[in-house]
Amino acid sequence: MKKPNILLITSDQQHWDTIGAFNSEIHTPNLDRLVGEGTTFTRAYCPNPTCTPSRASIITGMYPSQHGAWTLGTKLLEDRHCVGEDFGKAGYKTALIGKAHFQPLRSTEEYPSLEAYPILQDLELWKQFDEPFYGFDHVELARNHTNEAHVGQHYALWLEEKGCTNWRDYFLPPTGTMDPTLTYKWPIPEQFHYNTWIAERTNNLLEQYRTDGDHFFLWSSFFDPHPEYLVPEPWDTMYDPDDLTIPSLVPGEHDKNPPHFGMTQEDHPDFSHLRESGYGIHGYRSHRNYEYGGKPKLTEYDKKKLVATYYGMISMMDRYIGKILDKLDELGLADNTIIVFTTDHGHFFGQHGLQAKGGFHYEDLIKLPFIVRYPGHVPAGRTSEAIQSLVDLAPTFLSLCGIPVPHAMTGLDQSEVWKGTASSARDHAICEFRHEATTIHQKTYVDHRYKITIYYNQTYGEIFDLQEDPNELNNLWDDPAYAELKSSLMLKYIWAELGKESMPMPRIWHA
Repeated sequence: MKKPNILLITSDQQHWDTIGAFNSEIHTPNLDRLVGEGTTFTRAYCPNPTCTPSRASIITGMYPSQHGAWTLGTKLLEDRHCVGEDFGKAGYKTALIGKAHFQPLRSTEEYPSLEAYPILQDLELWKQFDEPFYGFDHVELARNHTNEAHVGQHYALWLEEKGCTNWRDYFLPPTGTMDPTLTYKWPIPEQFHYNTWIAERTNNLLEQYRTDGDHFFLWSSFFDPHPEYLVPEPWDTMYDPDDLTIPSLVPGEHDKNPPHFGMTQEDHPDFSHLRESGYGIHGYRSHRNYEYGGKPKLTEYDKKKLVATYYGMISMMDRYIGKILDKLDELGLADNTIIVFTTDHGHFFGQHGLQAKGGFHYEDLIKLPFIVRYPGHVPAGRTSEAIQSLVDLAPTFLSLCGIPVPHAMTGLDQSEVWKGTASSARDHAICEFRHEATTIHQKTYVDHRYKITIYYNQTYGEIFDLQEDPNELNNLWDDPAYAELKSSLMLKYIWAELGKESMPMPRIWHA
């Protein structure tokens, strides 16, 4: 059997219900094409609702608590084994185009970071950069979301190569000069947007691999629709805010939740009891006063318009995903390439009164869009409720390519599930979140019906019946009628934790 190629396409912070095939309010013809030609898994989960931990799990096949990049601002240490190494040993070319985010924006002597200032913007260094990076033999990187000041690396080089000599005008200080109060429309021309860059560079690599006859493991890593909510014209006006369903807080829904849930709806909440440092908790803040651009608080119009902009960002990204799919067809690579489209974690745009992300394990934040296409092997036009996790990607990719799976990978091989010859590989998913060493530390166990979230050193928690309460409005944690269920779910969670322990060294028989 001919070895397949792997093309992983990811967005960033995309809500699970933002694919046109399942949501008539958004237009995504190319993702819809993947839906029609592959299998959509409706119960896919991230192992952590923030970028670095989930992205590190994708390439290690391990949970954040195992690979060590456990929150934003941490680093996936270079000595961690990554799936690209296995592909490289098997003769594959490996590449990452776009967002990596395996390292923090600040560097220390003990933990230097290639993705940190000032290296991030040392364009001479990136012109010469030709080193392996977490198992990828070729990388072309960027770090900024829309107009963030973090622009640099290969994206900035490409902008200059394309003749965009005034590229600094489109980004915030200190690198750029853009007005930080800008909202909704990003004035950068579409031809210079990072979607264009990612698609072009991905397609150039595909052409190279086709010419050289190379098998490949290629990750095209898009930045959108991660906030800030900015998109070039005409995408900024593609959606009328008044035509969209805008989620909002249901009165009283946080009454049974842990205290910090309700505090997010206060104007000036004090979360100091949840802090161990001088820095605020990512997401533990006032979501009533959520600021945007130069606005200290979202107006009712903003709440609608940002959803329209978010959808515009997805639709624009979809266009460039389509260019990659078209190139695969043009090169005759489509039939022998396994495509997975997913994201690193979800997003709030009003659900439960929340915006963006943080330490909340609602389905909106931990459930993912997840599509697999492999013509002739993965059923076309099918949806499946088989539970998936991003930690499963690495072992499944290796298995489908006939490459041994390292013992240290704790994700599960989903290859038979993807091919439709097995109904499931796992009966649960686990999601982790922690921001400081001990205080903010929670884990969620979710099975086909129920979800339980447990907090370190706290007696509060959450239990939701996803069958009877899919919007997660009724927390059953303290309900005496569900005491037996609570005990059962706690035991299942403990079993799941034991089951995901890493076993990097197999036991030698009879030793």
